[in-house]
Amino acid sequence: MFYIHDGRKRVALTIDDGPSPEYTPQVLRLLEKYRVTATFSMIGLEAAAYPGLVREVAAAGHKIANHTWSHLDLVYLPPAAVADQIGRATGAIHKATGRVPALFRAPYGAWSPVVLRECAQAGMTPLDWSVDPRDWSRPGVAAIVGNIMRNTKTGSIILEHDGGGDRSQTVAALKIVLPRLLDAGYRFATP
Repeated sequence: MFYIHDGRKRVALTIDDGPSPEYTPQVLRLLEKYRVTATFSMIGLEAAAYPGLVREVAAAGHKIANHTWSHLDLVYLPPAAVADQIGRATGAIHKATGRVPALFRAPYGAWSPVVLRECAQAGMTPLDWSVDPRDWSRPGVAAIVGNIMRNTKTGSIILEHDGGGDRSQTVAALKIVLPRLLDAGYRFATP
């Protein structure tokens, strides 16, 4: 799934690689302020380390997607290892929330027939993105904001990150982007 089909001016925000005790709470506060619902693609290791944060994200009404146990490039792994990466992450998310994720995002957007088959066997919809401001590379707040504003259109799935390193630029960019998108008439939905 690269786009959502939920009506005119509907877009989706996805937040990857958390939860992070430093950045996830900051992102949650912004989402609450602007009444935006997002999808958090969580790494199993992080979900197991911070189950309270996982519960907080779920309790705030956001969706949680499986983003593997340890963020490996699944294309290079044998089928049993792919299944283990997916299954362990599902276990950690389920243990924290009591819910099994319905969405799966492959690390690096790296899909293969094996990954898609394991995803289907686990009963999860493959979730990709259509707007990638490469915030993980820390290109600067203006670059992140500019990329999102230039590339977002009806149906876009926007990729951002709350884990995996210093995400202060991402948080600063979201402070600008969320009200701008809302002012432009966009509304947020979850896939």
